[in-house]
Amino acid sequence: MGSLSFEKDFEPSAVTPRGLAPPGLIANGDFGEMKRLKVATPTAPRKNLNVAVTEPGSRNNGPSLDCILMNYIDTLSQRINYHIGYPVNICYEHYASLAPLLQFHLNNCGDPFLQNTVDFHSKDFEVAVLNWFADLWEIEKDQYWGYVTNGGTEGNLHGILVGRELLPTGILYASKDSHYSVAKAAMMYRMDFEMVNTSVHGEMDYSDLKVKLLQNKGKPAIINVTIGTTFKGAVDDLDVILQTLKDCGYTYDQFYIHCDAALNGLIIPFIKNMISFKKPIGSVTISGHKFLGCPMPCGIQITRKSYINNLSRKVEYIASVDATISGSRNGLAPIFLWYSLSAKGQVGLQKDVKRCLDNAKYLKDRLQQAGISVMLNELSIIVVLERPRDHEFVRRWQLSCVRDMAHVIVMPGITREILDSFINDLLQQRKKWYKDGNVTPPCVAEDIGAQNCACSYHKIDFIIP
Repeated sequence: MGSLSFEKDFEPSAVTPRGLAPPGLIANGDFGEMKRLKVATPTAPRKNLNVAVTEPGSRNNGPSLDCILMNYIDTLSQRINYHIGYPVNICYEHYASLAPLLQFHLNNCGDPFLQNTVDFHSKDFEVAVLNWFADLWEIEKDQYWGYVTNGGTEGNLHGILVGRELLPTGILYASKDSHYSVAKAAMMYRMDFEMVNTSVHGEMDYSDLKVKLLQNKGKPAIINVTIGTTFKGAVDDLDVILQTLKDCGYTYDQFYIHCDAALNGLIIPFIKNMISFKKPIGSVTISGHKFLGCPMPCGIQITRKSYINNLSRKVEYIASVDATISGSRNGLAPIFLWYSLSAKGQVGLQKDVKRCLDNAKYLKDRLQQAGISVMLNELSIIVVLERPRDHEFVRRWQLSCVRDMAHVIVMPGITREILDSFINDLLQQRKKWYKDGNVTPPCVAEDIGAQNCACSYHKIDFIIP
């Protein structure tokens, strides 16, 4: 059921959303077990609801507001196990505990480290979250500044802005596989922009970076380092980039590095110590609603305290200084982040990382054994595969597609049962798509490498253990 169907005798209280856990299960924190019970025949994508704002007196013959909302919740709940193409962790089972906060307007306006003139804010929680990430990324509490953003894009906009203010004549360098917000920042700030080539796996081409750095030796470098590219999950090697800068003769005062770790910022630290302010980096941003999980878009942006004075402006109206992009900020997000971090802890996050990496490898191996083109980068939970031929299939599984590629992002809530359901559905559909031999699977060698392509030309006989 993808669309809403209204009945006059519909009772909202009778609806139990199929993707939501009963209170007892939520209290036990076993959202994953609940999801394992919910995989069934694939449902159709939801349709536009054609909802309108109506005056109270005109709803006599139509559904109530509660009825509309509960139907909407039921529709979303049926689709919860088919959300595998985008990096959102939907397993935040503590929403019920935090629901009472919705009765308050919480606005974290201005600097997180300065109290508001009003009491309705959550800066106490915001600073606690920032301190947690400062420890993770190895910077002393009196040496950093940061805030909870509205998402990874705002974090990138802020980090690159800090770099531009420190190095006004600097050139922004970013790989072709960088998030689109990096090019957006260059356009908004009217910065000179150099696009750096990438390998077939999506990692920055360091030889091309070196060529471009030497060509522009007279100007400072502002480099966006992607810790987990959007589509392929590739990780730019920060240490190689730092060495490249050194080899090209750039001193510490001639470059600024922003790390876009939107997805992998909570994965990499539990595998290898790559992101650290002990290295000469300027800022790091992650998305809070991705690997950690939050019901609203949000992120964390941290930079060096000594850099922020170039952005800070005193605002008498709010009795504070402000160096943020957005000014007024969602006060609910820091509390959700604080609650998640406190409930999971580093041990819980490390378990999530291991499970996701294992499940991503499981998916990659199953697809490879079935003769389907597939690629999985090291340190990544993004499995890239040949693009399914049928748009309906793509929409059913809510896949993201680029050229002849699609990908599955194996988030903490994606169980092996869900992956098996996806694989079985894909294999059944491929028999229909390619049954007569007139149409063949696409060649994706240029996109993911010949060794990962299973088209008729590059087909490899895989040895199944």
